[in-house]
This record gives sequence, structure tokens and C-alpha cells, in this order.
Amino acid sequence: MQETIIRNETPADYAEVENLIREAFWDLNMPGCSEHYLAHILRSHEDLIPALDLVAEADGKIVGSIMYTKSKLIGEDGTEKDILTFGPLAVLPQFQRQGYGKMLLEHSFKIAADMGYDVIVIFGSPANYVCRGFKSCRRFNVCLDNDYFPTAMLVKELKEGALNGRKYIYRESSAYEFDPAEAEEFDKHFPHKEKNILPCQDEFYIYSHSSVHE
Repeated sequence: MQETIIRNETPADYAEVENLIREAFWDLNMPGCSEHYLAHILRSHEDLIPALDLVAEADGKIVGSIMYTKSKLIGEDGTEKDILTFGPLAVLPQFQRQGYGKMLLEHSFKIAADMGYDVIVIFGSPANYVCRGFKSCRRFNVCLDNDYFPTAMLVKELKEGALNGRKYIYRESSAYEFDPAEAEEFDKHFPHKEKNILPCQDEFYIYSHSSVHE
């Protein structure tokens, strides 16, 4: 691995980071992608946490990026618990499987814990995140409405016992709600790329349309 630093994203990085995210996600979950547009709108959203808007830089080149937002867990008694969600997490394709994603995660976990956060909830492939301490939402009794436990919803306690076995409903930030047509329009500002149908998109479909049962 080249000499690497993890630092906060700056406005001068925006275009490079958006291109990086586009390259990392293109045709991964669907033909094309919208994650670079998500990054674009997250920066101006009130739920973005600037201290956790990070890039990995190897020998002066940005090779990875991660962004966090505030989210909530709602207890059965109506109490709210402030937690974190990250995404997009992206590494340039030619630098993947070299430890840069792990560095971004571990560095951000430490910052988040120092800020007083003790739980992270994400949607992602379990194969990518169980090695970083994430577990099925079912194991922590964290669900969506109507007792729905998505396969792709994963939970990490930054402080062991933070959830204490209580049941919670997850509420993600409104930052992740956007019009796909706006994402398509945004993508027109980038060099043209062909959209392809790939087998990996079926994997994403399965994870995003299934749930975990006892």
C-alpha cells in the first residue's frame, strides 16, 4: 500500500470525489448509478456530519471516500436514540481490496466514538461488513416498520451493550430520499458511460428485497 492519509473532504475535492464514487458504483447495483448524486446532495444537508466526511489519499491521489449522516432509533416507548449511518463508502476500482476501505472505516469508527456515538446502522452486503463488526439487524432487534428486518440492514455497536437488547425502529435521514430523475440529470455533467446489466445487480436485488426471520 502506498503512503496513505485519511483527512476531511474539502470543497476542492468535490468533483474528484464525485467521479471516484461514480467509478466505484457504476453498474454495481443497477445499470449506471446514483451514488455520486447522493454525495452531491449530502454535502448541503443538515444531517451530514462534516467531521465524518472523509477521504483516503494515497501519494496525493484521492482513492477512497466515506460520508456519514445522523439517523435515529425509536424505542417502543417512543424515546429516540441518535445514531449514525454511512454511505456512500467508495474506493476507486483499481485500488479496491487493498485495505483503503478498511482504513476509512476504522478511522471513522474512532472519530464517531470520540464524538459520543455508540451505534451505526447501514444497508449493505453482509459479505463486505461482517468482518468490520457489523451484524444482522435481527440480532440487535432493530427493524423497520411492521417488524420488518431487512437482510441488508446491518448494525454495529461502537460500545458493547449500547442497545441493551431493547427493540428499536430505524429512521434514516431524509438525505437519502431523492428523485431518481434528478440523479439522471446530474449524471449528464459527467463523461458518457454505457450502462450494462450485470449479475452483481441480481445480488443487490436479493439483498434489498429480502428479510431475516427467526
